[in-house]
Amino acid sequence: MSVMFHDGNRRLQDRFDGRRIADRLEERLTRFAFTGGDRAFIEGAMFFFLATADDRGQPDCSFKGGKPGFVRIVGADELAFPDYDGNGMFKSLGNIAVNPAIGLLFIDMGDKPRRLRVNGEASVSGADPLMQRFAGAQLLVRVKVRAIFPNCPRYIVTPGTGEPSKYAPRPGYQPPEPAWKGFDDFKDVIHPRQKTPDGE
Repeated sequence: MSVMFHDGNRRLQDRFDGRRIADRLEERLTRFAFTGGDRAFIEGAMFFFLATADDRGQPDCSFKGGKPGFVRIVGADELAFPDYDGNGMFKSLGNIAVNPAIGLLFIDMGDKPRRLRVNGEASVSGADPLMQRFAGAQLLVRVKVRAIFPNCPRYIVTPGTGEPSKYAPRPGYQPPEPAWKGFDDFKDVIHPRQKTPDGE
């Protein structure tokens, strides 16, 4: 039983011969508790992206930022972050009130780009004792993990360069394959590169 994939994912995986690599990535990389590396990355982050949906499944994506440490690992499979003063719409937290399923995406755009997804169920409180540890918090969000998954960072751009990633497709250019496709854990299940309209 997969915690990552549903029938919609599976149909596209089968169409593009991606089921084997998808299953291997889930098997080898998906985890349900934070590692020491996860903690250092998350607690060192100054921002992340938060995906929520309302009770009808209508999605919303929000940017959340603060000083390093504004997101904290508070248990083997739990993190917390503050809600700061904003525009008063409460799009994300209002969605959590009616649909606790959320996704967080952490990105490092530095010299060694990195991405980490955290999917789980969230709760919001204005009386959580942990709020006292977050200066400026008006509410506190706790997230119980469903899955933690590191992502290939190849399309992340370096801020300020004005250049796309070297992996980004463009006319007359053959992007290099990312190194992970040659790793022993994955190379036997890599699907072929898909043909594009220009034949590349």
